[in-house]
Amino acid sequence: MKLVFLTHPVNDLKTALAFYRNQFGMQEVWREGDHTAALKLDGTDVALMLEEDEKDLPAGGVFLVDSVDEFYKENKDELKFIKEPFDIPPGRYAAFQDDSGNVLRLIDMTKER
Repeated sequence: MKLVFLTHPVNDLKTALAFYRNQFGMQEVWREGDHTAALKLDGTDVALMLEEDEKDLPAGGVFLVDSVDEFYKENKDELKFIKEPFDIPPGRYAAFQDDSGNVLRLIDMTKER
């Protein structure tokens, strides 16, 4: 498991991109349509993902795993999943909560293999 993004739900992607670029000098590294984009600071490995899709979920970490489906199968009885695995452009996605209610998101890149 590797932390790859910190995700921040935003109301308006265009406005949020301008803020993070202008205030912090972040550079856009990829975009998915008009609703999701990732930014990085020079010298960092973890990107900031801004997205309009999950405004109902709080900010949190996105962790890369080999297989979201395998992680889900091995942990579904112990963890509180709030989003079961589903397809996203690079692979699969799921989300669960820790004991304090923090959301942890999982992705894999199975479609890019």
